[in-house]
Amino acid sequence: MITAVLPTYNRTPMAFVSGKGSWLTAEDGSRYLDLGAGIAVNALGHAHPALVETLTEQAAKLWHVSNVYHIPEQERLAQALVEKTFADTVFFTNSGTETAELAIKMARKYHYDKGQPRAEIIAFEGAFHGRSTGAIAAAGSEKMVKGFGPLMPGFTHLPFGDHAALKAAIGPQTCAVIIEPIQGEGGVRTLPDACLKGLRDLCDQHGALLIFDEVQCGVGRTGRLFAHEWAGVAPDIMMVAKGIGGGFPLGAVLATENAASGMVAGTHGSTYGGNPLGCAVGAKVLEIISDDSFLAEVNRKGGLFRQGLESLVARHPKVFEAVRGQGLMLGLKCKATNTDVVKANYDQNLLTVAAADNVIRLLPALNIPDDDIAEALARLDRAATAVEA
Repeated sequence: MITAVLPTYNRTPMAFVSGKGSWLTAEDGSRYLDLGAGIAVNALGHAHPALVETLTEQAAKLWHVSNVYHIPEQERLAQALVEKTFADTVFFTNSGTETAELAIKMARKYHYDKGQPRAEIIAFEGAFHGRSTGAIAAAGSEKMVKGFGPLMPGFTHLPFGDHAALKAAIGPQTCAVIIEPIQGEGGVRTLPDACLKGLRDLCDQHGALLIFDEVQCGVGRTGRLFAHEWAGVAPDIMMVAKGIGGGFPLGAVLATENAASGMVAGTHGSTYGGNPLGCAVGAKVLEIISDDSFLAEVNRKGGLFRQGLESLVARHPKVFEAVRGQGLMLGLKCKATNTDVVKANYDQNLLTVAAADNVIRLLPALNIPDDDIAEALARLDRAATAVEA
């Protein structure tokens, strides 16, 4: 197929024209059960009535001005995020990649302004923090950085979960540690609560800032508003995107007043970041998802789905190995090739997402009905049977 679009994606030969809830309709009229949610973006499914209403109302009033002026919608969303999290201040972006750039700048500027410049940031193998030059330098994997050098310097990459390597690496030149509480692209790998607590203690001991990348695992995905809440610790800086916009491009960097102290007027900016449209939608998303009863349902649905997946692994030991993740951020570690499983799912009109470590990701809408979970499990079962054949 000839296209004017830069060919940086290996696209599946299908296109969708509409969506409602957990279902997408393709150009030929066929319907697909969506367990990808735009890779954890459509947190409330497709065309959620409250989001459509909010977007329509705001679109009729004001789309974009400039951060030269006060933007009431931006200030309301920032205040709501501050009230519900560890943070004292918020900067809005359009994507997760942009949050990585600001997190890096903020951490380095913090130490510079304290009179003790530090540049080294510790990151972990298997991580994904975006596609900008700073973000790929933070990830460090060959597939991310090959051909794009020279890279931004100052990153040390450690094996995921290697405590001894971390203790040996952190020191007086460590500016920050950046980590996903649950790696998404890296294969739905969860960092245990004890490790997050230990990481917080190590950063405090060495005067380093702790950055949590919750772009994929945040905004209710694990059954808490943010994944780190399960461990009872808080970062100094947090990257948020994907689910916060419910499908509208929106990201945010949340920080303590101390960590953000170096980011004064003129140190960072964004033309579109914090625009009235995105912030109006984000505020509605946050209002819905942060409700305790909603998060309780995410936990219940996650448990229901996981129980079915465990049964699926038991019935298809040649295809699946184990279930990973938490809440509705779930992964199936495969014995068969994960891309073959994803293709078999397509044949069942089921959308799933491949990840590293031979995993397929299951990232449905957080409000997916129980009937759709049951239907998803039935289709996964049929797909696994086809792979076995």
